Amino acid sequence: QVQLVESGGGLVQAGGSLRLSCAASGSIDSFNAMGWYRQAPGKQRELVTTIFRDSTTRYADSGNRFTISRDNAKNTVYLQMNSLKPEDTAVYYCNAVVYSIGKSYWGQGTQVTVSS
Repeated sequence: QVQLVESGGGLVQAGGSLRLSCAASGSIDSFNAMGWYRQAPGKQRELVTTIFRDSTTRYADSGNRFTISRDNAKNTVYLQMNSLKPEDTAVYYCNAVVYSIGKSYWGQGTQVTVSS
């Protein structure tokens, strides 16, 4: 059973930075893609960014403030978030997909709160 464990969330002032981590129970090379999503109160979960097995990345509109990266040796994907804004406040979820078997895995989420 695949497990994804997020960490690194917390309370930060506007303009600050946080780095989220998503540790997988197995090799992240087994996933076609991994990504970060977020869900703010009363809103739908939305995609923040994706990193593919070949390290190609895709971003939703974060104004170049967020950077996703991966460390295959540690089976971990990171989300570096800079210049945080109150509207970035949300629960951030890690996701991993395996296209061949149609599987999508989720972590439990980590809360990010940005104060103004």
